[in-house]
Amino acid sequence: MRLAPDGNSRLTSSSRQDSYHVSEELGFVLPDPLEELPPYYQPWMDVALRIPELVNSHELRSHVNKMPLLSSEFLQKHRELRLAHLALSMMTMAYVWQEGENDTVEMLPCSLAVPFWEVSQRLGFPPILTHADGVLANWKKKDPKGPFDMENLELLVSLPGGESVRGFFLVTLLVELAAVPGLRSIPTVINGVKCGDAEIVARALEDISQSIQDMTDALKLMQVYVDPAVFYGKMRIYLSGWRDNPCMPNGLMYEGVQTEPMEYSGGSAAQSSLLHCFDELLGVSHEGNSGSFLTRMRNYMPPAHKQLIQDISLHPSLRSFVQQQTCDRLNRAFHHCVTKLVAMRSYHINVVSRFITVPAAQARQLRNQSQSSEVELVSKAPTALEERGTGGSGIMTFLKSCCFTMGLSCRSTMHNAGPRCITYQSGYLSCPAFLLEPTSSPHMPLYTSWTDCVENPVQ
Repeated sequence: MRLAPDGNSRLTSSSRQDSYHVSEELGFVLPDPLEELPPYYQPWMDVALRIPELVNSHELRSHVNKMPLLSSEFLQKHRELRLAHLALSMMTMAYVWQEGENDTVEMLPCSLAVPFWEVSQRLGFPPILTHADGVLANWKKKDPKGPFDMENLELLVSLPGGESVRGFFLVTLLVELAAVPGLRSIPTVINGVKCGDAEIVARALEDISQSIQDMTDALKLMQVYVDPAVFYGKMRIYLSGWRDNPCMPNGLMYEGVQTEPMEYSGGSAAQSSLLHCFDELLGVSHEGNSGSFLTRMRNYMPPAHKQLIQDISLHPSLRSFVQQQTCDRLNRAFHHCVTKLVAMRSYHINVVSRFITVPAAQARQLRNQSQSSEVELVSKAPTALEERGTGGSGIMTFLKSCCFTMGLSCRSTMHNAGPRCITYQSGYLSCPAFLLEPTSSPHMPLYTSWTDCVENPVQ
């Protein structure tokens, strides 16, 4: 499946196969992002490509204030709009947070706010940096024919934080890509449940389990390529938004767009579509504050990706199917999928502890003491964000409740009992969703695409 040629978020019936905006090789990752915009938009790129330098010299706001007010009408293609949104969103984060938490701005100037709003409206994105910008559309290969690995990948647009910024975004990209083989099995699972083929479903779930393990392995690279002191002390504020953020309790005014301030959450791994897709497939239901937060994060996804998640949820319950079968292989495969998700989220807690919780504790203890350069960097981090993720959630409570309650749900499923859905208070990691090949089983209907399979649930 390819991206829509017209750049629209929703496609006409004549191109239903493209309606989810996923690619067969890369999932939700944008294939071959553009590196340049048409010459008319060079003033944007001149600033966007110098963000770290201009922030460090405290000159970015003055450069943005001098930018001409440009129309978005000359952006015609989807990839042009995605690069424009990436550049404008990165500039917005840098403009707001250039001077840290104590000197934020109340208004985004119209030279940035108006085109940012226009591009966001055309894409169906919010006017703030999202996972779809910083991860899915912010990469290029040094060698176009080379592999997807850290040595061969670069960012298109960056933020202050040097190599740790590169590591953070690109490791997350690799986690996305690690999931693609397992996502190829989602339509197979859906088909197998519809046709009552326990063996087909079991094999597909085994593939999904392996992909979740590969995602966890890819995430471990975060500790290799990202310095916790740099992430916590310098980089993290530039991922933060102006909703549920004590630094900006009134939100942000977009000059020339609206007369009242608006509130948007910062970048969050919960904005990635992958685990949303897996949870819908496995029958996971989110409740309470965590469920509300995760549901709201779907509004920060590309609309077509959000639609895919919703369409997966309309199909007959996989969990009920597993509970009704006597196939040991199927029960084991389902159990392994859930336990792999528990293990991944447990590892995510370790990552959050290393990159947020521990540095926050250091900052509180050492802020007023004589400090090394690393501790000094940590101690200057925003105090208002010590207990929160960049998306605004109470991060450790959010993540720990996930593993505990999901573990209980896993045991409930293994006893072949319980409700249709697994219910837990969850936290999220990064990753994609995908379109794949039809099953070859003679006992199952032949679907030619994700769209055929997912858009036609059995009632």
